[in-house]
Amino acid sequence: MKRIVSLSLLCIMIIIAQTGCGQKEKKEISDSGFYLDTQCTITVYSEDEEKGKEIVADAFELCKNYEDKMSKTIKGSDVYKVNNAGGKAVSVSDETKEVIEMGIEMCEASDGKFDITVGRLTDLWDFKSDDPEVPSENDLEQAVSTVGSEKIKIRGNDVVIEGGKAKIDLGGIAKGYISGKVADFIEEQGVENAVINFGGNVVTIGKKTDGSDWNVGIQDPNAEGQQILGATKAADQAVITSGIYERKFKAGGKTYHHIIDPKTGYPVENDVEGVTLKCPRDKAGQCDAMSTICLLMGSDEGMKFIESNKDFEALFYCKDGSVKKTEGMDFEKRE
Repeated sequence: MKRIVSLSLLCIMIIIAQTGCGQKEKKEISDSGFYLDTQCTITVYSEDEEKGKEIVADAFELCKNYEDKMSKTIKGSDVYKVNNAGGKAVSVSDETKEVIEMGIEMCEASDGKFDITVGRLTDLWDFKSDDPEVPSENDLEQAVSTVGSEKIKIRGNDVVIEGGKAKIDLGGIAKGYISGKVADFIEEQGVENAVINFGGNVVTIGKKTDGSDWNVGIQDPNAEGQQILGATKAADQAVITSGIYERKFKAGGKTYHHIIDPKTGYPVENDVEGVTLKCPRDKAGQCDAMSTICLLMGSDEGMKFIESNKDFEALFYCKDGSVKKTEGMDFEKRE
């Protein structure tokens, strides 16, 4: 009888011990760095703090690896080589090829409002300069004449720019793509709860550790600093925000921002100040491009564009202070 009781007590102790291990609290591990021309933050939740730190470090290493392939300014990158090949074929990585192909699809879907061959235009508009200037009309006309995604030809992994004059710029799509791939990597390491924030490109893994959705803040475009307009909920989703307020300068009494219309060469002018899109996590690259497309289209055309793409929801904040959103976009305005 005592042996049976002892065995029963032992079983109870094992069950309690195993239950206790299963309920071990997850720690928040977070780090930041400057990548993709913006401040990037990765936050994971793990029971093993050292393992969590290792995963975050490896995730940033992966981000840098992608940047080294897709940046148009890093010498030796795939894109740099293509842009400086004078119309000759350049073999690129599978990842760069995928983003270029995705970029071409976005060009076609937007009827050319978004175009990844705007490299010569973006070279002219230097928003990072201490003393930025408006490019000359002649220079802009010449740069606009080089734009056209149909000039990109892909055979296998070889990429050619016909005529050799256009330049590829993946700045409007690569950040979303990379944030999604980094999220995939983190999940593959066994992480169930995480947030990747690459300068307005937010990708969530799972939900918060308490089982509730993540609250993703949306910046107020008319406020000084990082004030929040409101928030939307997300779980295993990408929430990507773009706005004309991100990079700008004044010259001759006029404000110029970085969302350039590839058809005119000048910053686009319409009723939209900023836009936030939400979609499944695996569509983060398209979401990045589509946020720019919406800024280029304006709210009315942009709403129709998003409503024709069932996986996406949108919030437009307009210059007159009004907010427009698609039916499925949850948004709680900050009072």
